Amino acid sequence: MKLSDKALLVQLGISQWTARKYDKRATEQVAQQNGSATQAGRYNKSLLPMNDALNNIHQKSTLIRKKFYANTLPWGIEGTMMLPSANYLNFMTEFRKEKGDWQLLVDTFYQEYPRLHADAQRFLGALYNKNDYPALHDIQRKFKMDMAVFPVPSNDFRVSIGDDELAKIQQDVEARVESSAQQAMEEAWQRLYDRVKHMAEKLADPKSVFRDTLVENTKEVCSILSRLNFADDPNLEAMRQQVEGSLANNHPESLRNDPDLRRTKAEEAKAIMDKMGAFMGGK
Repeated sequence: MKLSDKALLVQLGISQWTARKYDKRATEQVAQQNGSATQAGRYNKSLLPMNDALNNIHQKSTLIRKKFYANTLPWGIEGTMMLPSANYLNFMTEFRKEKGDWQLLVDTFYQEYPRLHADAQRFLGALYNKNDYPALHDIQRKFKMDMAVFPVPSNDFRVSIGDDELAKIQQDVEARVESSAQQAMEEAWQRLYDRVKHMAEKLADPKSVFRDTLVENTKEVCSILSRLNFADDPNLEAMRQQVEGSLANNHPESLRNDPDLRRTKAEEAKAIMDKMGAFMGGK
């Protein structure tokens, strides 16, 4: 399998203004009031308290990051993930939509910033300092979102170095790519295993309360894994289909109200865990 034909490398970059600032004077006052050293704590104030406009952006950013990691696999370099080609179109279509929604929230915040700044003086009282607030054009530079896409490294080096050194570099890259691919597939197995384990534990305890997401998240993992299996591992696909057919197609309310069904599905989940363990080094 030539991995460069099966996957791409992606990096998600999100920058945003937190509207939080360290207040040295307030930190000293708190230390004096409590008879403590100023190094014992830091007072970080919210520059725009009690506003939804900025919080909505931060929440959307968190959601986008969550979807990014759910749809990719680890590559072994911090910030860089592997995106299987089979999942590229689905993921990028969803990402572009989410980025568009994120930008609308950012634009809304820009429009509300003057009002939020004016409100902050009333909310912060003596903690307010007009010098803490950047001009709008400076704030606009703080909000950025980008998805960088790169090819998986291959052994095609066009550099002017000796043949012996080139061979060493090629061997090192090939070893790293193979190791990263193996770790990525282990992560795919682990995601499925963790979902099955969670369901097994919840369903095995008749007194345990669970939300609809117990089933919904399992269904989502099964759907994504159908596109993340870049190595075309038949065992992983077989397990994914078994989880999908046995556990992900049950209505949460039926599992809550039917003790026999709940017990049966708990047993099936445990059996699937045991079967998966054989492929995962006896987990």
